[in-house]
Amino acid sequence: MASDEKNSKILLWLVACGFFVQTLDSTIVNTAIPAIASSLGTSPLKMQSVVVVYLLTMAMIIPASGWIADKFGTRQVYIGALSLFVIGSLFCAASQNLTHLVLARIVQGMGGALLLPVGRLALLRSVPRDEFLQAISFVAIPGLIGPLIGPVLGGWLVETASWHWIFLINIPVGIIGVSFAAIYMKGDPLSELSKFDITGYALLAFGMVTFSMALDASYSFGIQRAGILLLTIFGLASLTAYWIHAARTPRPLFSPKIFSIPTLSIGLLGNLFSRLGSSSMPFLVPLFLQVNMGYSPFQAGLMMLPMAIAGIAIKRLVPILIYKLGYRVVLMTNTLLVGFAMCSFLFSQSGHTWWTISIQLLFFGAFNSLQFTAMNTLALKDLTEEYTSSGNTMLSMVQMLAMGMGVSCAATALEAFTDLFGSNHSEQMILAFRSTFVCMGLVTLSSSFIFWQLKKEDGKIVHLNEHLLD
Repeated sequence: MASDEKNSKILLWLVACGFFVQTLDSTIVNTAIPAIASSLGTSPLKMQSVVVVYLLTMAMIIPASGWIADKFGTRQVYIGALSLFVIGSLFCAASQNLTHLVLARIVQGMGGALLLPVGRLALLRSVPRDEFLQAISFVAIPGLIGPLIGPVLGGWLVETASWHWIFLINIPVGIIGVSFAAIYMKGDPLSELSKFDITGYALLAFGMVTFSMALDASYSFGIQRAGILLLTIFGLASLTAYWIHAARTPRPLFSPKIFSIPTLSIGLLGNLFSRLGSSSMPFLVPLFLQVNMGYSPFQAGLMMLPMAIAGIAIKRLVPILIYKLGYRVVLMTNTLLVGFAMCSFLFSQSGHTWWTISIQLLFFGAFNSLQFTAMNTLALKDLTEEYTSSGNTMLSMVQMLAMGMGVSCAATALEAFTDLFGSNHSEQMILAFRSTFVCMGLVTLSSSFIFWQLKKEDGKIVHLNEHLLD
C-alpha cells in the first residue's frame, strides 16, 4: 500500500514536471529572440516563426493525442514524447540558421503537445477517482509557474551564458523524466481501440497549417498576394470539407453536434478571437523593450513578471465575479478592459520609466487571466458526458492555434507598419510598435461581439475549478 502511494506521488511529480517544461518552453524563447536573431544573422522582427511553429505543431498533434496513447500505451507515448522534446531541444541548440531552428522547434512541439494530455490520461487511469481533482490541481500549478519564470530565466541565460542554454536545460530534465516514466508509469495499449478518423484529421491539420501560413506567408516566406490568397482559400476549403466529412462519419474527431451547446460555441469562438489579439503580447512586449527601449534580455524578462503575478493573483476572484454578475457581463466588460490595456501602449515613449510599463502590464495580466479563466469555464461547463473529452480537446487545440495565429498576426501588422513608417530611426520603430499594439488590441475588442450573444442566465453557477483551465 505504501509502495502504491509512493508510486502515485512520483507519477504526480513526473506529469507536473512534463507540464512545466512544456509551458516553460512556450515563453522562455520570447526574451531571447533578439539574441538568437543576432547569432543567426537575421532580424529580430523576422523571428516569430520560431514561436508560431511550436504552437501550431502542438495544435495539430493534440487532437490525435488520446488515440495515440490508447494505441501505443500511455507509458510508451509519454516516454516517446519526452524523448522527442529532448531531441528537439538538442537540435534547437545546435541550429546554425533560422530554417534549422524552425524545423527543430517542430520536433520539440511534437513532443511537447503530448506531454500534458497523455500525462493527464495516465493520472486518470492510475489515480483513484476521489483523488483525481486534487491530483489535477497539483499538476496545474507548474502550468502557472512555467510562464511566470520563463521570460526571466530566458533573459538570464542569454546574458550569463548564451541563448543555446534556453534549450539545453531541457535535456537533463527530459532524461530524468524518461528514466522515472520507464519505472513508475503504467499504461498498456487498449485491446479494443476505436478507428481513428485519419481523413478528418488530415483535413483539419491541413486546414490549420495552410490558414496559419497564409497569415504569416508574406512575412516569413516572402509569398506575394496571389500565394497568400491561394493558401487562405485552400485552408478554408479544407476546414469546410472537414465539417462536411464529420457530419457523415459515425465517429469523427469532433462532431458538429457539439456546437448545439451554445456556451461551448461561444466559449470556443470567443477564445479564438480574444486570444488572437492578447496572445501577441508575450511576443511583442519583450521585443519592444529590447529593440526600442534598450532593455537587456534579463531586464525584459523581469518586466514580464508583473503580468504573470497579477494573472495568478486574480484567479480566486474569478468565480466570485461570475457568480455575482454572470458570464455575459463579466466577459463583455473584461474583453473591453483587456483590449484597452493593450491599446494603452499607444502612449509608450522611449523615455518612459520601468514602473509605468509595469503598471500597464500589471493591469493587462490581471484582465487577461480573468478573461482566459472565464472563457474556458464557459466553454466546458455545460458539456455532457458524451462530449466532455472531445470538447476539452477542441478547446486545447483552439487555444494553441489562436496563440500561434496571434503571433503571426502581430508580426504581419508590425511588418506593415514598419513599411509604412520606416525603420531608420528609433521614433519610427516606436511608432510601428505602438500601432501594432493598438491593432492587436482592436482584434481582442472584436471578440466582445461574440460574448454579447450570451444570455443573461448563462453561467449563474460555476461548476469548474478555475485553476485547471488556463
